[in-house]
Amino acid sequence: MERSIFRLIFSALLIFSVSQTSKIHAQEQDFLRSIKVHVWAELDAYPGLKEAQDTSSGQWDYSISRIKTITPFLMDGMVYGWNFSYTPYDKQRNVKEILEITPINKLSEKEGKIIYEKPWIQDNKLHCWATFDRSEELQWIFKKWTSINTEKIQGRGKGKISNGFDGITEGAKNALKDAIRSHYRALEKNKPKEICGKVIIRREPKIGIVEGQYMVELDFFLETDRIIKYAIY
Repeated sequence: MERSIFRLIFSALLIFSVSQTSKIHAQEQDFLRSIKVHVWAELDAYPGLKEAQDTSSGQWDYSISRIKTITPFLMDGMVYGWNFSYTPYDKQRNVKEILEITPINKLSEKEGKIIYEKPWIQDNKLHCWATFDRSEELQWIFKKWTSINTEKIQGRGKGKISNGFDGITEGAKNALKDAIRSHYRALEKNKPKEICGKVIIRREPKIGIVEGQYMVELDFFLETDRIIKYAIY
């Protein structure tokens, strides 16, 4: 019975997937050539979300939909990276802290296929492995990040479970904010007006639940485009 359930989940994931042709070796995974990440989603939607009110959906629809939303978001950050603009909090100038991020590019079918495999149920969550094989062009993009004058930064951030998928993106954004703050505080004596740059996720993201909130841990390569300082009067 249990094996039949896994077959059903696996089949459903493959229906959402664009292709079934990509293969990887879990024990010999090379992040440059093939990305492999552990992704999961709750079996049931948070009571306050609209998905929780949908009584017409199938048993696995919510979990699969969440996995299929979270994974491309993370893959965009690992394959192409994100642009960011960060404004530090400044009490004296009454400036609020603001971080804006946008994907440098988004994956499409021509770049390759995300494959979902080996699903399992644990702790009231649907888990699986999501893999993506980089083309030679995409490998070159990642190699460029490792060869140019980039910094390595890392951060942790929380997001509200009650926000659903937005809670994951909130946690990722806060992880980037944490990494940026820690890095530039050590470099800049005075708070700048704005910092602009780009990052790419360089290791497998870690997503968990801590004290009732999503906790996202991310490692990045960082490239600074410009630091705008306040004018001195």
